[in-house]
Amino acid sequence: MPERPGTIHVDVSARVDRASLALAHLRLRLAPLQRALRAAAERRTERNARLTRPDLTPFCVTDEQVAALLDDVAASLVPDPGDGGAAPTAIEGEQERELRRLASAAGLPLPLDELAARLRLRRAEQDVLTLIAMPDLDAGYERIFAYVVDDLNRRVPGVELLTETLGGGPAVSRMLTESAPLRRYGLVRALPGDTSRTSQEFRLGDGVLEVLLGWSGEAGLVARDPGEVTAPPGWRPPANLDPDVPARIGPALSSGRLDLFGVWGAAAAHRDAALAVAAAADRPLRVLSGGPAPDELTSAVRIAADLGAILWIPADEVRGGPAERAIVELLGRTRLPVVVTGTAPWRPVPLLAHRAYAEVTLPAPDHRQRRAAWSAALPQLTDEVVTDLAARFRMSGDDLRAVAAVAETGARFAGNGQPDRIENHLPGALAAVTRGHNSAYARTVAPRHTLDDLVLPPEQHRRVLEIAAAFRAWPRVAEAWGFSRRAGDSGVKVLFTGEPGTGKTLTAEIIAGRLGLDLLKVDLSQLVSKWVGETEKNLELVFRQAEESQAVMFFDEADSLFGKRGDVRHGTDRYANLEVGYLLQRLESSDALIILASNLRENIDVGFTRRFHFVVNFVRPGQAERLRLWRAVFPPEAPLEADVDMAALARLDMTGAGIASAARSAALIAADAGRAIAMRDVVAGVTRQYQREARLLRAADLGGYASLLDGPARPDKG
Repeated sequence: MPERPGTIHVDVSARVDRASLALAHLRLRLAPLQRALRAAAERRTERNARLTRPDLTPFCVTDEQVAALLDDVAASLVPDPGDGGAAPTAIEGEQERELRRLASAAGLPLPLDELAARLRLRRAEQDVLTLIAMPDLDAGYERIFAYVVDDLNRRVPGVELLTETLGGGPAVSRMLTESAPLRRYGLVRALPGDTSRTSQEFRLGDGVLEVLLGWSGEAGLVARDPGEVTAPPGWRPPANLDPDVPARIGPALSSGRLDLFGVWGAAAAHRDAALAVAAAADRPLRVLSGGPAPDELTSAVRIAADLGAILWIPADEVRGGPAERAIVELLGRTRLPVVVTGTAPWRPVPLLAHRAYAEVTLPAPDHRQRRAAWSAALPQLTDEVVTDLAARFRMSGDDLRAVAAVAETGARFAGNGQPDRIENHLPGALAAVTRGHNSAYARTVAPRHTLDDLVLPPEQHRRVLEIAAAFRAWPRVAEAWGFSRRAGDSGVKVLFTGEPGTGKTLTAEIIAGRLGLDLLKVDLSQLVSKWVGETEKNLELVFRQAEESQAVMFFDEADSLFGKRGDVRHGTDRYANLEVGYLLQRLESSDALIILASNLRENIDVGFTRRFHFVVNFVRPGQAERLRLWRAVFPPEAPLEADVDMAALARLDMTGAGIASAARSAALIAADAGRAIAMRDVVAGVTRQYQREARLLRAADLGGYASLLDGPARPDKG
């Protein structure tokens, strides 16, 4: 059976790729536009016939030239549908359906269809986009366009050409306003120059041609509205926002009874709160930050007004920035409904004087609200697991959604034909979302040690377990039982004191591990600044880092920062006291588990001491603890001679850190000599550790192993 003229034919035995399908689809879409363009050229020919000026022919596109150009581009790009007894549009429609079936069978969606579905483009908007793409497909269209508008200098598609070709007049112009999808998503861009409605010219946005031709499958990289704020999958209003607030404020903003609404407090809920208000108002939400230039700010506000949107201003990005004044002035000239959010209130007086204003303060989500959020994000979890997660993690909506997505993906791919239990994948998902928040002032440490590695006297060991249990229980005790209103603080604070090497840092890591959290070790050498006010700024960054990463915060040698306040005798004393005062306030307001370690408890300011829920004094290990430490310090893989006498070594007065250091030295000595670790190597390692501590190891301390001492102890050089 012979093929109908103009049929799109793809050899099914050959490889069908996205680019060939995309080009075939564009050719079909070009066909009716080519006919419309030919009709527009014929109308121009008729007008030219009435105004013929033979003397101008060398300076313009002639009728014969445009006819030839139309034939040339048609031959190269546009299929001839033939007559076949059917109208061209009917044939092209059938061919397009066939092309879609072929693309679907190959699992390759047609780029133009994909783009239209993603951005909800109507067929008329797709035609405008395709017509603007013509000069990029064939340069011959530039002279054809110039002929249609009767101006050889206007070879780029503009409003006049589009309306002349497609008809519709104002409807086509409306499709090319800055708030219309074609421009708002960056598919087409207006060229600089004459901006009058009929003369404005357009080209494709960067990367759009590549998407249309199927060379790039990432439409989201080129089709993006930077001001659009959409609710992500699984979105819910923030748990700490009273449902009555958006229910009252949304309709008030929509009706104009209210046109400025402030939301202050918990930063993690700002976007979700703005989305909740916009949803209650049944309006889209658009963001206006302090980054754009003044003319871009004006354009962003115009687009919001055209779309009937609510404008969201994150005040923390605007406050004190170069665009703050321009934004205030701009919003003073409009009654566009605005939602402003910030960790602290932002209330420019000109706006308050010009607008109808209301505000609300968002508290940090309490245990009940966090529990409800976890349960909504992961409904398959048991009540016990949800309660535990709500106690340990204070996460925003985005973080919760990320944890749920990672855990569900892990469970789906781990199961053997059936999804695995999601609880098995929660630790990894939580680590993926919270881990890696390092900064110049603090380092995140993933706990490696467990409770089995901790060797402490029974009383200290019990207190360590109590700390982890208290952190889990505190949200319920503080919020559900009302103790936070009496105690006045919002988290568990711990002080470790004792000599160096007694296990303070190790214990902090083990507590973090038992809670399933990371340990955030604060680097005081980087944090403390000689410049006035800089230390407080650095501290605020570190506290936020701990709270956002859900980490246990650990200050080692904390007396250098949390030391006693003194009398103001010098100018620097006053600023040092201010730093301590700021620390006291921040310590009370933080929800994180905060652990301070100090070699000397008496050096810690009394204002801090009374705020600690737990104070644990780490003493030097006794002989029983030292024996356990010696037995645990050598890994099972380490070659150890039978003559290593752990009981004799346990009689030596050493800390856990000292024992670990001596064992490493012994291993290095033995490895260098090419033998297993013997008692003489361990004695040599102990001797070197004593030297490092400026202590003297006496022969009597070693008892029957005194002969292994190699001469008098001498300090290490270097």
